[in-house]
Amino acid sequence: MAEKKTFLSNEEQEGDDIPPPAALDHHASGSKKLTLVPLIFLIFYEVSGGPIGTEASVKAGGPLLALLGFIFFPFIWSVPEALVTAEMSTAFPENGGYVLWTSSAFGPFWGFLQGWWKWTSGVINTATYPILCVDYLQSILPVVAAGAARVSGIFGFTLALTYLNYRGLTVVGWSAVMLGVASLLPFFIMVGFSLPTLVPSRWLGLGGNGESVDWREYLNVLFWNLNFWDNASTLAGEVEDPGRTFPRAILMAGFLVAGCYLLPLLAGTGAVDVVRSEWEDGFFAILALRLGGKWLQWWMELGATLSCFGLFAAQMSSSSFQVLGMADMGILPAFLSIRSSYGTPTIGILLSCSGALLLSFMSFTDIIQAANALYSFGMLLEFAAFLWLKFKAPDMYRPFQVPMGLVGCMVITIRHNMSLYFNYVYERKRWGQMNL
Repeated sequence: MAEKKTFLSNEEQEGDDIPPPAALDHHASGSKKLTLVPLIFLIFYEVSGGPIGTEASVKAGGPLLALLGFIFFPFIWSVPEALVTAEMSTAFPENGGYVLWTSSAFGPFWGFLQGWWKWTSGVINTATYPILCVDYLQSILPVVAAGAARVSGIFGFTLALTYLNYRGLTVVGWSAVMLGVASLLPFFIMVGFSLPTLVPSRWLGLGGNGESVDWREYLNVLFWNLNFWDNASTLAGEVEDPGRTFPRAILMAGFLVAGCYLLPLLAGTGAVDVVRSEWEDGFFAILALRLGGKWLQWWMELGATLSCFGLFAAQMSSSSFQVLGMADMGILPAFLSIRSSYGTPTIGILLSCSGALLLSFMSFTDIIQAANALYSFGMLLEFAAFLWLKFKAPDMYRPFQVPMGLVGCMVITIRHNMSLYFNYVYERKRWGQMNL
């Protein structure tokens, strides 16, 4: 029987100056590793965070298109990305994730470029969450709407959750579990309240009075809410038994994401007559008021704020451990791999915090456009690395494999990249106005 290969050898890598990942000791001695449940919720917060933000899909296309989008688009977009992440994270169970895969396939230059694109995209995303948090809090605390109180709120949010990341990844993971339960529960209660008034025929309409479909907005909502499955790969070195835990966590997070999107949309569009112009961000809180009362609306608004906590903490964990992994590989200076006494990447956290604070005063629209552009470039390179390693090293040990051969993998990744290109073309004029 042929000997199993855990990683590519130096000779098989394009960049001979990168040490084989198996030779690296990434995990801090004595620090706890992530188990299944906290990893599920970290992945959930990397990808979703809850139904807030999906309302615009109804405004853009009506109930039928919104529901069809969240049923079928994941098979074009999310499933390929999740499958690739599961296979590569078990083949390369080290911190750095996609940077590690790209370096093994194409060499350190392309690994660094991938790392730069993805880290910048991640920090840009992190910067959105203090803005969203303060926006959600306005309905409860109007004082944070503008001025010094708003600035203080953004800084306080960022610094408090940066400290949470500093205290340990398992702390972040179990915090994500508690935040997830607290923020999702009001949505599922709203679903229960909707049952007596559900009219399934409402799901089959486009809503409104003959409004046209805003395809740009519709596709952007789907894109924004269904990507970033690969982010958790940068934490693979911190996961207990990643060959077994990672695929299971991704599968269970997939069910959680699907449920938290579809059930509230089914409830909201089926329990009341749809007026598309009403379905803006935050409309679920208005539905909660109509279906359950003021207490449920208040809980849902608080849940949206708590969700921002989870989104920020998960994204910062991914970005900071990516920096640590790149330093361990030798792509970045060694001092960037310094860990705190809690086993967390001290310099990586400080860099991510600083970047988030600097970017948090950009407009929300510009932040989203920049993040989507850089994320798209990184995904093209990531899938190319995945296919090249499939071709170049078919016997490399992979505890989990995408259940199809090279041709099948080419089909699902090309289909994914076509949707990426389609989204890029739609946004090209706006991206072209930005200095990336």
